[in-house]
Amino acid sequence: MMNSSNNTLHHSATCPACGLLCDDVVVENQPTGIKVIKNACNKGVIFFERAQASVTPTINGNPATLQQAVAEAAKQLKQAKSPLFDGLSTDLTGFRAMYQLAQKSKAALKHINAASSTRNMRVLQSTGWQTTTLTEVKNRADLILCVGSDLVSHNPRFYERFIDIDGMFVTAKERRVIVLGEAQNHEPIKSNALQAAQRLACKTEDLPSIAIALRALVAGKQLKATAVAGISITQLQEIAEQLKAAKYAVIAWVAKDFNFPQAELTIQQLTETVAQLNLNSRAAGLALGGSDGDTSANYANTWLSGVILNDDSPTHDMVVWVNSFSSAQAPVTPNAQIILAAQLPEGASPAIFIPIATPALDCNGMLFRVDGSVTLPLKKLRDTQNPTLSEVASQIEALL
Repeated sequence: MMNSSNNTLHHSATCPACGLLCDDVVVENQPTGIKVIKNACNKGVIFFERAQASVTPTINGNPATLQQAVAEAAKQLKQAKSPLFDGLSTDLTGFRAMYQLAQKSKAALKHINAASSTRNMRVLQSTGWQTTTLTEVKNRADLILCVGSDLVSHNPRFYERFIDIDGMFVTAKERRVIVLGEAQNHEPIKSNALQAAQRLACKTEDLPSIAIALRALVAGKQLKATAVAGISITQLQEIAEQLKAAKYAVIAWVAKDFNFPQAELTIQQLTETVAQLNLNSRAAGLALGGSDGDTSANYANTWLSGVILNDDSPTHDMVVWVNSFSSAQAPVTPNAQIILAAQLPEGASPAIFIPIATPALDCNGMLFRVDGSVTLPLKKLRDTQNPTLSEVASQIEALL
């Protein structure tokens, strides 16, 4: 809508800064750039209020036209024997275009969040799981067990949008929250449920043994130990009883927090606890986090190839770094020969750099929410001369 007082435009926008994809953010186009008006967390403000990216491609550090840079990129891909498309932080359309280019150039694909995403995918592949959606959490969950962190460091508006409001079958006052692990949030979060949460502190590396003990207690097993990693069995038994008594219990985690060996086994313990609870009551898991378009990339890759998105090859003779969203994210592979990004990361000196449009700012796009239940559109908010990633990928593919 038009704001007649200062002749600026207000827009309702979807924020891709985390997996929640909050679609109620209001921004304003001002002469100096985009300004967030309401409903964005700190991550959202940083995303929407970033400065306009550069529009000049380079070859060996020298300015070039888009056509010249595309031609040189195609030439180098032709010469590569084992290229890798790394990063892949983009929207659904951008990933599909890079997938098609990878098929043409025989390149491997690896997402920037492959390590954490694979932890979840290995559990889903090996034993399956029973998970829920964010909407179901809002409408039905009366007990939420957050394992590993209080979640808001990854999804700052989780409590605001899904816990601290009334649902169809449960009120906000009826919800209980238990936090098991280390609080990792550094952003002030105003949440009645989080402030009243029952907290059991433990080190992240102790979560595997605690998860095993909790699963055993939910199953009715008797443990000889009096404590696990500093938490008494009595306290864990209390959590187990609360989970069994809940009308709709949810066990939530963020795979990125489980940065220790065999982390997927810990996730499996949580999902098997959910399965045990469902024998007599109702429960579900909730894998949160989601960033850099990883949910969309994993879904699209599975549709197109039938396998999870992860490259385990030890070496590649060429690396193409792709990041449509984070202008500050440096390549995980420092020697990336080609960079397709909103702007050149600080310290990077690729042979070829092609600036691309950022979905939700410079172009339209689409992403899957972290729970996989819906796709949400990303709206173009400003004009740019940068091409979209799909346009660049298609042009390179046409020259191969």
